Amino acid sequence: MGEPGLLELVEEEVRSNSQDTGYTFQMSESLSSRETSFLINEESTPAKRFNLFLRRRLMFQKSKQSKDSIFFRDGIRQIDFVLSYVDDIKKDSDIKAERRKEFEQNLRKSGLELEIEDKRDSEDGRTYFVKIHAPWEVLATYAEVLGIKMPIKESDIPRTEHLPFNCMFAPVKLPETVKYPRPEYFTVQFNRRRQELFLIDDKATFFKSSSRNRIVYYILSRCPFGIEDGKIKFGIERLLNSNTYSSAYPLHDGQYWKPSEAPNPVNERHILHKNWARFSYFYKEQPLDLIRDYYGEKIAIYFVFLGFYTEMLFIAALVGLACFIYGLLSMGSNPSSVEICDPNVGGQMIMCPLCDQVCDYWRLNTTCWASKFSHLFDNESTVFFAIFMGIWVTLFLEFWKQRQARLGYEWDLVDFEEEQQQHQLRPEFEAMCKHRKMNAVTKEMEPHMPLFRHIPWYFLSGATVTLWMALVVTSMVAVIVYRLSVFAAFASFMESEASLQEVKRFFTPQLATSLTGSCLNFIVILILNFFYEKISAWITKMELPRTYQEYESSLTLKMFLFQFVNFYSSCFYVAFFKGKFVGYPGKYTYLFNVWRSEECDPGGCLVELTTQLTIIMIGKQIFTNIKEAIYPLVLNWWRRRKARTNSEKLYSRWEQDHDLQCFGQLGLFYEYLETVIQFGFVTLFVASFPLAPLFALINNIVEIRVDAWKLTTQYRRPVAAKAHSIGVWQDILAGMAVLSVATNAFIVAFTSDIIPRLVYYYAYSTNTTQPLSGYVNNSLSIFLTADFPNHTVPLDKRDFTTCRYRDYRNPPGDENKYLHNMQFWHVLAAKMTFIIIMEHIVFLVKFLLAWMIPDVPKDVVDRIKREKLMTVRILHDFELNKLKEKLGLNPNEFSKHVMIEENKMQLAKSTI
Repeated sequence: MGEPGLLELVEEEVRSNSQDTGYTFQMSESLSSRETSFLINEESTPAKRFNLFLRRRLMFQKSKQSKDSIFFRDGIRQIDFVLSYVDDIKKDSDIKAERRKEFEQNLRKSGLELEIEDKRDSEDGRTYFVKIHAPWEVLATYAEVLGIKMPIKESDIPRTEHLPFNCMFAPVKLPETVKYPRPEYFTVQFNRRRQELFLIDDKATFFKSSSRNRIVYYILSRCPFGIEDGKIKFGIERLLNSNTYSSAYPLHDGQYWKPSEAPNPVNERHILHKNWARFSYFYKEQPLDLIRDYYGEKIAIYFVFLGFYTEMLFIAALVGLACFIYGLLSMGSNPSSVEICDPNVGGQMIMCPLCDQVCDYWRLNTTCWASKFSHLFDNESTVFFAIFMGIWVTLFLEFWKQRQARLGYEWDLVDFEEEQQQHQLRPEFEAMCKHRKMNAVTKEMEPHMPLFRHIPWYFLSGATVTLWMALVVTSMVAVIVYRLSVFAAFASFMESEASLQEVKRFFTPQLATSLTGSCLNFIVILILNFFYEKISAWITKMELPRTYQEYESSLTLKMFLFQFVNFYSSCFYVAFFKGKFVGYPGKYTYLFNVWRSEECDPGGCLVELTTQLTIIMIGKQIFTNIKEAIYPLVLNWWRRRKARTNSEKLYSRWEQDHDLQCFGQLGLFYEYLETVIQFGFVTLFVASFPLAPLFALINNIVEIRVDAWKLTTQYRRPVAAKAHSIGVWQDILAGMAVLSVATNAFIVAFTSDIIPRLVYYYAYSTNTTQPLSGYVNNSLSIFLTADFPNHTVPLDKRDFTTCRYRDYRNPPGDENKYLHNMQFWHVLAAKMTFIIIMEHIVFLVKFLLAWMIPDVPKDVVDRIKREKLMTVRILHDFELNKLKEKLGLNPNEFSKHVMIEENKMQLAKSTI
């Protein structure tokens, strides 16, 4: 049967509407796969809607259909989802064709309407496209199943406006129409039997496009496609994994660089790109409600979290910058640096060799620039900033709980425990289960997998994670060996090259080794991370988690544990192990009895920790942003270049989206993981690098726009999903916040030089006018060069009788020579005391703040109560009016009847 012409379609439509009050379309079994008509029974339609129907019919002639059309060929039914596949000539092509046929028949049986675009009309001449439309009956049914809340009355509660200093933030505000695309409503879960209760102006636009694609995906994920090996096979994901279909995605509203043309609905993608995804809008707030409407709550809440985290970083960045400026201004007057740089003090102190045989004796003033640089981050403000960040992280988490609660009210997530899709069984789990068990809650039989089936995979999973974490530690040890090996080479080379003597003043062998070692460590981190991501995803899939939530939780645990060890292990080594177990000249400790343990600079290891943290943190941020921006851009360009065989053919909306990258179910997972790892850098080691919050702030400002840009321009539209929180990531952040208090206390005590200076200031200084004068000499012990073992004596003989090294030990003439002296124990006691006091102070403030700041603000509690009261009243009035209509009573008589019955009840109660 040929496709009817445009005039015939219009005439038929007019004829059918002049004879009865509804539209009637019947699916014809005799038509080809590309030519379908449908049966829809509707109630009488107003004239204006029918006129709109005719206008759309006239505009959507197939040969002249707009490239940006998001409708079927009839111009009426909106495309809610698209499937694509390519016919192949492989041996299993017949099996795939049979699966597709069965799957599409079952989709039609479930109520969905399909329209297939032949491969001859596609741009590459190879791809078929199956366009899916969900009619009103399907949307209404599954909206009730999924518990989607819909509006029943416009809210009378005014929006929250922060009046103080509101005018100061006018430049960062978005237009009201962009910030609030819809009015606020009182909402209840949709019910087909109460359709008159809801504000349905037009059934075609009543459900948002995000809700529509969510409903269609729910059906696709549970639609069967046959019985294989005695098991019912179902779900679009299995068909995608077997390449039966090549892709499945909802359509974008239109092209991102221009608004849509009538009769297409408003192009929200263009609005988002114009007001959100442009880098020139980096200082603007985000259109969060519009993001939610277009992408769903799960993606929107990620951007809310990232935006809130960035706002809070602004405060931490200011304080950190102030601490850095203080260090910069006081760098020239630092007593330790002055003594080290003084030729008469530091220039006269001969230091012991830093490696065996190859390294020579050296003078302390050669580290002049290093000591000044160390003071930038190791000064009095370090303690203040460490305590401040402990309080800041508490405020951040508590205020985020409040923001989340406010969001739950504004986005109708108050009574929402968890997205049903997250608690629903994964199709892969259902397909593999042979046993069934009664659910204690629903009292229904559901698939069940015995524990003994899971145990082997749990063991494999645990062993794999442990093995890879051991591999990280091994790689870190390898980097340490590299540093130990090349240090002597750097020292010997710089000593022998006369041209490097000036450079050596500020670029010491220690710094050269630290920089190259940190860069090598960063490269190893990226390589290990790349391979582990693939392995962890495969193992989690093989574990067969029962629900989507269990799947994400299992993968989150594996990925976070590994990345925690991978990114932070080198920082923990420098902060808490390097230079702590070195020994002393004549009795050094050796790694594998070969390489002498690393020593810190005379000013401590804090500079090296700062270097390590800077390279890994900033390097990761730059690498990630470049990867996120360039990778999809290049892939999309190459995909279009390969596909574009005939530019004269129609390049349709579904083909444009088909050429984009797939965001994937784990796309958001990796965004959260990246943010949480950055949060660890900002909190765990911030005492060593006060500028960390500033760099994180700059990165996040860029990150928001990069993520927005790639979502709106480079990726297919993700399937909408709901979420009321950031999930397990909040518990991880809370755990890192507690750990950060301990790590920063230990960094200040054991890695920085503050506590030894304070002990000298109050207990050992004899200079009342300049209490820190003589501290450098006091912190260096004396070693007799004659006591050097033969295998450690420098090859170049010198006439020095003694040399100095950093430690608190008795001098050579003492009866307990080279043992720790009393000052060592005083300093150690002071360090432990500081840790205990700092942790108790910070934890006390944390608990007080957590107790004082409610998780749900009072105004949100009042709004929730108000909305519940109003919805109960509206539902009560609705049911009462329906009862009146059912009984056919006059409203006045009915009210009188109700009053009489109530009086009788009151009289009965008083009698009793």
